[in-house]
Amino acid sequence: MSRVCALTTADNPYDPFKQFSKWMLFDTEKGYNSAGLLARIAKTSEEFSEDEYNQAVESAIDEIIRYDFTNMRRKVIKPAI
Repeated sequence: MSRVCALTTADNPYDPFKQFSKWMLFDTEKGYNSAGLLARIAKTSEEFSEDEYNQAVESAIDEIIRYDFTNMRRKVIKPAI
């Protein structure tokens, strides 16, 4: 199985995997809209397997970080179960 990645920011103190509600509230209040940005960039499909989906999300996160001139975006990784 592939690993699972999330997009976050350097100043967000919450774990997007374990504290999603708090993470999302912080992200939204700061105006980052990381989830929306990732949704716009990720090339996913309902026909993807879980591994293909995770790989597409990670690729989109890498692209977002590559072009992040503010250097605020971060990739958080956890192994898939």
